[in-house]
Amino acid sequence: MSRNYKFHNPEGAYFVSFAVVDWLDVFTRTEYKDILLDSLEFCQKNKGMEIYAWCIMTNHVHLAFKSIGEEKPEQILGDFKRFTSNAIVKAIKENPKESRREQLLEAFEKAAEKSSNVNKMQFWRHDNRPIEIWSNKVIAQKIKYIHTNPVEAGLVFRPEDYRYSSAIDYAGEEGLLPDVVVVGIDG
Repeated sequence: MSRNYKFHNPEGAYFVSFAVVDWLDVFTRTEYKDILLDSLEFCQKNKGMEIYAWCIMTNHVHLAFKSIGEEKPEQILGDFKRFTSNAIVKAIKENPKESRREQLLEAFEKAAEKSSNVNKMQFWRHDNRPIEIWSNKVIAQKIKYIHTNPVEAGLVFRPEDYRYSSAIDYAGEEGLLPDVVVVGIDG
């Protein structure tokens, strides 16, 4: 996480986006997206992460969440990113079907060489830039942005048709991630 951007209000809800280094399309494979989903669910159940909206794109993730437990939002997000970074790199190394293995691992190594706080491999970029979502208007804007991202990318025609997003929860059905807190938004 960039040192320039902070979670100023530990009790606030936040919108964050974080991307794979070099904006590499890692999440074209289901097994890597499933690592993210499992980790988000773990954070919900064990770390007090209350999720309002989420979306996994091919090379980045959008998330609207709040810490409702003991841990501060930056601790939860930091733990999530550390764990998923290690787990996904390991999965890439061990995936016999991964045709891009050498290219991806080399990019992660090069990114780590440029970073002062990463030893061997850097998976995530450090620029989350958390934005506190402090009003109903801002919450609605960020959730709409999160859910329309796959539409803007040309992946689907309607937000609720994108499998790796909470848009389906907002359409009244159950998505892949349990316990998403659907907030009332207009528009």
